[in-house]
Amino acid sequence: MEENKEIQEVETAVEQSVAETQETAETSEVQVQEETKKPARKSRRRKIETVEPVESEWKEQVVQIRRVTKVVKGGKKLSFRAIVIVGNKKGQVGMGVAKAAEVIIAIQKAVADARKNLISVPLYNTTIPHMITGRSGAGSVVLKPASKGTGVIAGGAVRAVLELSGVENILSKSLGSKSPLNAANATLNALKSLRKFNEVAKIRGLSVKEMLGQK
Repeated sequence: MEENKEIQEVETAVEQSVAETQETAETSEVQVQEETKKPARKSRRRKIETVEPVESEWKEQVVQIRRVTKVVKGGKKLSFRAIVIVGNKKGQVGMGVAKAAEVIIAIQKAVADARKNLISVPLYNTTIPHMITGRSGAGSVVLKPASKGTGVIAGGAVRAVLELSGVENILSKSLGSKSPLNAANATLNALKSLRKFNEVAKIRGLSVKEMLGQK
């Protein structure tokens, strides 16, 4: 009798375990069906938009980088001097000079100085209105207008100033000092001294056509 009771208990335990496994299987199937019915979640990753840098109309050109020394109480202090020309090729140009212990910092300071000292150049077609001579220290620069196709006949600092100012056809001659700083200053002095035709005609009491000899 005892053996029969043990067998019955084992059978009931087996039946209960089978029923429990079936229930767990059914619940897992229901969960899977519910998950499949749910819409897929959208990815929250943000799209990274690439923005192309806008090119500035201002152009920069380094004319000279020179190592200079300054005698101080403790000895000599070494630094770098940079001369930079800045222009938009539309009649505005400027020159900056700056010193610093590093070359990059000297160039940055010179660019900032050049933008503070911009001048307006009166252009006539692709050249200058008239012949002019500019002076700075022991150097002087002669500028003469030229016809189309001539190009910029200049070199060194004079060429950099003329190209960035927007002049495309011109003749020039540098006299006296060969220093790039003096040449650039003399060129800027000449461009600053240029006058427009209408201004001169107004002073003379003539029209522009009469002053130019046109009918």
